[in-house]
Amino acid sequence: MDDEPWPGVVEVQFTDAAGRCWSLFDKAPVFDAMGELGPDSTFPVEVAVTCVVAEGHGLPEDEEAVTVSTSPHGVATSDGREEFTVRRDQLIH
Repeated sequence: MDDEPWPGVVEVQFTDAAGRCWSLFDKAPVFDAMGELGPDSTFPVEVAVTCVVAEGHGLPEDEEAVTVSTSPHGVATSDGREEFTVRRDQLIH
């Protein structure tokens, strides 16, 4: 989104278990522990968002979903939302 202030601010988008697209905004290092995001990066780039599992439940057709919170690093949507229900296969360990 912007290189000022340094480090730059990026927008991360993901789709939840219901198919809704969400945007999270924060400085690049919050989403990129390896330091690969920068002004010369070619976007879009896959990144990870640190989260904690809040609860799990079933979805139609026996797909598993889990509610997660992005609170460990204080990452939230522009309106302050930090809990999302995502597919279990979206999570990495």
